[in-house]
Amino acid sequence: MKIPFPFFFPAAMCLLIIPGVFPVSCDGIIGGNEVSPHTRRYMALIGGLKVCAGALIKENWVLTAAHCDLKGNPQVILGAHATSHKEKNDQTFSIKKAIPYPCFDPQTFEGDLQLLQLEGKATMTKAVGILQLPHTGEDVKPHTKCHVAGWGSTKKDVCKISNALREVNVTVIDRKICNDAQHHNFNPVVDLSMICAGGKKGEDDSCEGDSGSPLICNNVFRAVTSFGKCGNPQKPGIYILLTKKHLNWIKKTIAGAI
Repeated sequence: MKIPFPFFFPAAMCLLIIPGVFPVSCDGIIGGNEVSPHTRRYMALIGGLKVCAGALIKENWVLTAAHCDLKGNPQVILGAHATSHKEKNDQTFSIKKAIPYPCFDPQTFEGDLQLLQLEGKATMTKAVGILQLPHTGEDVKPHTKCHVAGWGSTKKDVCKISNALREVNVTVIDRKICNDAQHHNFNPVVDLSMICAGGKKGEDDSCEGDSGSPLICNNVFRAVTSFGKCGNPQKPGIYILLTKKHLNWIKKTIAGAI
């Protein structure tokens, strides 16, 4: 298989690669509303064979999900709002390195994080800005109100990306509830490194096309969109919590690559 750009694998690598093990749902923000253009300056549109999203956390680094398919010739677009045409505020970059979290498990989605080093540095503008990482890796309590944005479809089971960036409000669900028989039923296990969140009836949700999008809770970047099933109240969205361990990996990886 031809790899279109270099992947960096740390020495203590424990990445398990199993082809085809990705969320089976269609993509999209279910519910929510279109955001005003360029009010989410940190959002990164990752275009390859499939669309993902991410957050600009440094001038030349984007944080996204490890399961995002980067085959082909993927590009990262900053400052984007619409997907149907190029905009004057767009900044487009090739990917220099894709660095998945070393212990990412595509079966359980544990550690579903990935750093993308860009070819070049972004220019900070009214449309492009950095999303600060949290200072601590503390947990997010159940019933906390959060929001997440993305370019996925607005309808269940419709594999078509949205023409505009949309955002939805979600509420954090207790892990005990998320793991019970009426929800994910421990398949996979929603552990302490994950956040479960969604709407009361599944009407508000994020899905595969929004993978890698930042989950913002009380104006703090707390997690990265991982998996779920669009708008299904029995399968609410799962987000990878930015724990102390994950934050240390991000900081060390960026420092070591410069």
